[in-house]
Amino acid sequence: MAVGLHSASGRRGRRGRRAAMAEINVTPLVDVMLVLLIIFMVTVTLPAVGVPIELPESRANPVEEAPEQITISVASDGRIYVENEAIASGAFPEALEAIGRTGDGRLPAIVLRGDRSLDYGRVMAVMGELGRAGFTSISLVTDGSVTAP
Repeated sequence: MAVGLHSASGRRGRRGRRAAMAEINVTPLVDVMLVLLIIFMVTVTLPAVGVPIELPESRANPVEEAPEQITISVASDGRIYVENEAIASGAFPEALEAIGRTGDGRLPAIVLRGDRSLDYGRVMAVMGELGRAGFTSISLVTDGSVTAP
């Protein structure tokens, strides 16, 4: 067991060390903010829909995304997806009936993604079923292009 003898000057030095720090330690704040920034960057760059489709090119202006929109994709093999769910052959009209209305009673906007290798008639058949089901707001998704057709 150690016994220390302190002089009066030693006590003053010790009191100075016990005084409240006037500096703010920002290192934990910076660490948390960097982690949040990385999470935000990763989630923003992820594609909105997981169905792999090679979109056709267009010079059209981008369309704003709406929270109530439904994405319908037509893959290169002709299979139809509502969001990320594959629809069985012939069950597309039933799948459209199952889509609920928005909070104000309207049908949601439809974003149609069709593979560039598809026949024009296949995409038009899907659009025809959408129109028949009452969906009037349909946006076609394309990749950006720098050259005019």
